Amino acid sequence: MMKRRAFILACSSTAFASAASGGGRLKIGQIGTEHAHAAGKMAAMRALPELWEVVGVVAKEKGYEGVPTLTEEKLLGMPDLKAVAVETRMEDSCATALRCIQAGKHVHLDKPGALQHEEFKTMRLEAEKRGLTVQMGYMLRYNPAFVLLFQAVREGWLGEITEIDAAMGKLGDAKQRGIIGALPGGGLFELGCHVIDAVTTILGKPQSVSAFSTPTQSDSVKDNQMAVLQYAKATAVVRVNHADPFGGPRRRFNVTGTEGTFEILPMESGKVNLSLTKARGSYKKGVQSFQLEVPKDRYVGEFTDLAKVVRGEKKLAWDAAHDISVHETVLRAAGVWGK
Repeated sequence: MMKRRAFILACSSTAFASAASGGGRLKIGQIGTEHAHAAGKMAAMRALPELWEVVGVVAKEKGYEGVPTLTEEKLLGMPDLKAVAVETRMEDSCATALRCIQAGKHVHLDKPGALQHEEFKTMRLEAEKRGLTVQMGYMLRYNPAFVLLFQAVREGWLGEITEIDAAMGKLGDAKQRGIIGALPGGGLFELGCHVIDAVTTILGKPQSVSAFSTPTQSDSVKDNQMAVLQYAKATAVVRVNHADPFGGPRRRFNVTGTEGTFEILPMESGKVNLSLTKARGSYKKGVQSFQLEVPKDRYVGEFTDLAKVVRGEKKLAWDAAHDISVHETVLRAAGVWGK
């Protein structure tokens, strides 16, 4: 476990680097437009014309202007198609990803990947067996503040990690409440998976998970949840509150160790508060705050890295074992493991 986690941390520190030139453009398509990230993922792929040629989208209703609408059979039948972004409804995403894998395509699968763990595990291991990549749509992996955090943990800046505190809330409208209300795991399953992926990157699979849900309204929608992940010498607390009118600005990720603390607040802003008991790298002993440059498109880093993986220039930092652990932990944290 420690060797695998060290590998993930080491690879993720360079994952945001630009893809190497050469090899020509890679053909990619998208299946589905229903996921909340679907339009953003399509925009990110089209924003990287030097890397990707978007050949089409499989859409049940409206597609995207300037992108051919194809059937799934025609898209997956393209012999030179290298990868597919799966952006369907959650109920359909894992089965769709498996069909892409069986057709010999690499996959970008949006989060959290599946409702049922065995289905997810089967799909993810099948890709591994075939030598294909499944890149989960966890955009925090490529955020510069998280890339630096993973480096800090890997190089021991913070000492032994004892505590992680994370919150990812928002004020959900009626449509959003309908979406999370239809999921057994509620808002934590749909949104909290992002931070659980980051926690697992840092600490690995927890020894135990305790889940709490306190709905704020009479409709019983799981809109206010918390999970406590326990490790041998650390705890991680994850909160997801869809009734928070200031959820965006309050989103945070704080890691505390025996020799320092690394806080990202707001979560995707690139704003870091770093406290160190001794100088590390270019950072001084004591308390310091700084701003890292964050790309305007939160998804470009994902597809830049994926191009390098598909070209065989590197392996994706997050392997099947990691993704399977994350999916299990998300289900446990959402209170639906085994149900």
